[in-house]
Amino acid sequence: MTRRTRQVGDLLREELDDIIRREVKDPRIGFMSITEVEVTPDLRHARAFISVLGNEEERAETLKALRSAAGFIRHHLKPRLRMRQIPDLEFRDDRSMEHAERISRVLGGLHLEPRLPPDNPTQDPSEIR
Repeated sequence: MTRRTRQVGDLLREELDDIIRREVKDPRIGFMSITEVEVTPDLRHARAFISVLGNEEERAETLKALRSAAGFIRHHLKPRLRMRQIPDLEFRDDRSMEHAERISRVLGGLHLEPRLPPDNPTQDPSEIR
Protein backbone atom coordinates (compact mmCIF):
# COMPACT_ATOMS: atom_id res chain seq x y z
CA MET A 1 0.00 0.00 0.00
CA THR A 2 1.48 3.32 -1.02
CA ARG A 3 1.48 6.45 1.07
CA ARG A 4 -1.12 8.02 -1.22
CA THR A 5 -3.57 5.09 -1.05
CA ARG A 6 -3.14 4.97 2.75
CA GLN A 7 -3.91 8.70 3.01
CA VAL A 8 -6.96 8.41 0.76
CA GLY A 9 -8.13 5.37 2.74
CA ASP A 10 -7.81 7.22 6.04
CA LEU A 11 -9.65 10.25 4.66
CA LEU A 12 -12.40 8.06 3.24
CA ARG A 13 -12.76 6.27 6.59
CA GLU A 14 -13.33 9.58 8.38
CA GLU A 15 -15.73 10.95 5.77
CA LEU A 16 -17.68 7.70 5.42
CA ASP A 17 -18.12 7.51 9.17
CA ASP A 18 -19.44 11.08 9.28
CA ILE A 19 -21.78 10.64 6.31
CA ILE A 20 -23.20 7.36 7.62
CA ARG A 21 -23.84 8.83 11.06
CA ARG A 22 -25.29 12.18 9.89
CA GLU A 23 -26.83 11.64 6.46
CA VAL A 24 -27.89 8.00 6.09
CA LYS A 25 -31.23 7.60 7.85
CA ASP A 26 -31.75 3.87 7.36
CA PRO A 27 -33.03 2.24 10.58
CA ARG A 28 -31.37 -1.05 9.60
CA ILE A 29 -27.95 0.45 10.33
CA GLY A 30 -26.99 -0.58 13.82
CA PHE A 31 -24.12 0.45 16.06
CA MET A 32 -21.12 0.13 13.78
CA SER A 33 -17.68 1.48 13.12
CA ILE A 34 -15.48 1.58 10.05
CA THR A 35 -12.27 -0.19 10.99
CA GLU A 36 -10.35 0.28 7.76
CA VAL A 37 -10.71 1.42 4.16
CA GLU A 38 -8.51 -0.14 1.48
CA VAL A 39 -8.17 1.76 -1.78
CA THR A 40 -6.89 0.34 -5.07
CA PRO A 41 -3.75 1.95 -6.54
CA ASP A 42 -5.80 3.67 -9.27
CA LEU A 43 -8.12 5.10 -6.53
CA ARG A 44 -11.21 3.85 -8.39
CA HIS A 45 -12.37 1.29 -5.82
CA ALA A 46 -12.54 1.40 -2.04
CA ARG A 47 -13.32 -1.48 0.29
CA ALA A 48 -14.62 -0.37 3.69
CA PHE A 49 -14.43 -2.89 6.52
CA ILE A 50 -17.30 -2.54 8.98
CA SER A 51 -17.45 -3.83 12.54
CA VAL A 52 -21.03 -4.15 13.80
CA LEU A 53 -21.98 -4.57 17.43
CA GLY A 54 -24.82 -7.07 17.53
CA ASN A 55 -25.90 -10.50 16.42
CA GLU A 56 -25.64 -12.04 12.95
CA GLU A 57 -29.00 -10.66 11.84
CA GLU A 58 -28.10 -7.09 12.86
CA ARG A 59 -24.73 -7.43 11.13
CA ALA A 60 -26.36 -8.66 7.92
CA GLU A 61 -29.01 -5.91 7.98
CA THR A 62 -26.41 -3.19 8.55
CA LEU A 63 -24.29 -4.43 5.64
CA LYS A 64 -27.34 -4.71 3.40
CA ALA A 65 -28.38 -1.14 4.26
CA LEU A 66 -24.88 0.23 3.63
CA ARG A 67 -24.63 -1.57 0.30
CA SER A 68 -27.99 -0.18 -0.82
CA ALA A 69 -26.93 3.33 0.28
CA ALA A 70 -23.55 3.22 -1.52
CA GLY A 71 -24.69 5.56 -4.33
CA PHE A 72 -26.16 8.03 -1.84
CA ILE A 73 -22.93 7.94 0.19
CA ARG A 74 -20.79 8.49 -2.94
CA HIS A 75 -22.96 11.49 -3.83
CA HIS A 76 -22.26 13.01 -0.40
CA LEU A 77 -18.54 12.22 -0.68
CA LYS A 78 -18.14 14.27 -3.89
CA PRO A 79 -18.19 17.76 -2.29
CA ARG A 80 -16.01 16.60 0.62
CA LEU A 81 -13.12 15.12 -1.37
CA ARG A 82 -10.76 16.79 -3.79
CA MET A 83 -10.67 13.90 -6.19
CA ARG A 84 -11.43 13.71 -9.88
CA GLN A 85 -13.33 10.50 -9.39
CA ILE A 86 -15.00 9.23 -6.23
CA PRO A 87 -14.16 5.54 -5.71
CA ASP A 88 -16.78 2.84 -6.04
CA LEU A 89 -17.63 1.66 -2.54
CA GLU A 90 -17.74 -1.89 -1.29
CA PHE A 91 -18.72 -2.68 2.28
CA ARG A 92 -17.33 -5.79 3.96
CA ASP A 93 -17.86 -7.36 7.35
CA ASP A 94 -14.81 -7.06 9.61
CA ARG A 95 -14.60 -9.77 12.22
CA SER A 96 -11.07 -9.05 13.40
CA MET A 97 -12.33 -7.79 16.78
CA GLU A 98 -14.20 -11.06 17.32
CA HIS A 99 -11.10 -13.05 16.44
CA ALA A 100 -8.97 -10.98 18.80
CA GLU A 101 -11.50 -11.46 21.60
CA ARG A 102 -11.62 -15.22 21.00
CA ILE A 103 -7.82 -15.44 21.07
CA SER A 104 -7.75 -13.37 24.25
CA ARG A 105 -10.27 -15.72 25.89
CA VAL A 106 -8.24 -18.77 24.86
CA LEU A 107 -5.03 -17.25 26.16
CA GLY A 108 -6.76 -16.11 29.35
CA GLY A 109 -8.03 -19.65 29.90
CA LEU A 110 -4.55 -21.13 29.84
CA HIS A 111 -3.22 -21.84 33.29
CA LEU A 112 0.50 -21.55 32.97
CA GLU A 113 2.49 -22.50 35.99
CA PRO A 114 5.49 -20.35 36.79
CA ARG A 115 8.76 -21.91 35.80
CA LEU A 116 10.74 -22.98 38.80
CA PRO A 117 14.44 -23.63 38.70
CA PRO A 118 15.37 -27.32 38.70
CA ASP A 119 15.94 -28.85 42.09
CA ASN A 120 19.57 -28.59 43.03
CA PRO A 121 20.29 -30.28 46.33
CA THR A 122 23.65 -28.56 46.67
CA GLN A 123 22.20 -25.10 46.33
CA ASP A 124 21.16 -23.15 49.41
CA PRO A 125 17.44 -22.12 49.18
CA SER A 126 18.34 -18.57 50.21
CA GLU A 127 20.45 -18.24 47.04
CA ILE A 128 17.46 -18.82 44.73
CA ARG A 129 15.95 -15.59 43.51
